[in-house]
Amino acid sequence: MKPKEEVMKKRMGKPLAIILKSLGVIAIAVVLFLAIVFIVNIISNKSERGKIEPYGQSVTVDGKNMNVLIQGQGEETVVLLPGYGTAAPALDFKPLVDELSPFYKVVVIEPFGYGLSDETEKERSTENIVGEIHEALQQLNIDRYTLMGHSIAGIYGLDYVNKYPNEVSAFVGIDSSVPTQGGTDDEFPTEVYKFLKKSGFFRLLMKLSPDQPVTPTVDDETREQIRILSLKNMFNPNNLSEGENFNYNFKAAENLAFPKSLPVIFFLQANDTETEGWIPLHERQVKDSVHGKVMTFEGGHYLHHTKSKEIVENFREFMEEIN
Repeated sequence: MKPKEEVMKKRMGKPLAIILKSLGVIAIAVVLFLAIVFIVNIISNKSERGKIEPYGQSVTVDGKNMNVLIQGQGEETVVLLPGYGTAAPALDFKPLVDELSPFYKVVVIEPFGYGLSDETEKERSTENIVGEIHEALQQLNIDRYTLMGHSIAGIYGLDYVNKYPNEVSAFVGIDSSVPTQGGTDDEFPTEVYKFLKKSGFFRLLMKLSPDQPVTPTVDDETREQIRILSLKNMFNPNNLSEGENFNYNFKAAENLAFPKSLPVIFFLQANDTETEGWIPLHERQVKDSVHGKVMTFEGGHYLHHTKSKEIVENFREFMEEIN
């Protein structure tokens, strides 16, 4: 090799070695970062289990423990059902429970995989979810009540009122889902969510964005409990199964309608920009009802966080007009 060529080779080799060494350092840093996120998540999960503060009471459903919160001494009962992925329903519904409980006996159901309830091996089909909710109420000797549900509870509630028409006295939807709304046939990203959960990246995302858990205005202790339960319950097997069953559950509800004689009132956000025809879809659901009404409020999807007082006032007026 000529001296000139040897010099050129050495000059080219030095930058290449630097680049390779830099890539190696970056690769090691990435691996260390992933390992730290993973290990911190495992340690934190174990630590936080001991920090969960019990609330409500447990009822036996299908051989497992389902958590329910009961507040208020009213003669009439209102049963609250959560929206999809609400990590701690009893805490999430707190503003609404506080407004309802002076007038009603309020029962918050935490389905399997939610709040402090056990997880179940059963598929999260509407049939299973509805059957389990009903069994919980039977165990509590509650056989006459208003169903009040948020979001996806509009689908489960539709099935429920048709299966148990002699038990449900009214249905109240809080920005509740409709069988024919768009976007329910999108593929559910199960593997992505599993990775976020197991790797610890979901915890990291929550750390970087403390406002990520959607919570009502509550004290710091309650907010911390919601955070812990969000990390515990989000993307658990029941949560993923329910998401995977969205398409099936929505399609199964397409042929269902609310019984004409059942009082139905919907409280909806006035400016839903995600779902086309949000208000007309609900108006069509109550068009044949003897007692059907749609009301709108300025606010987000979790209307019960900010409009609980208005929801309860209008619900009471609606029921008084009927009676």
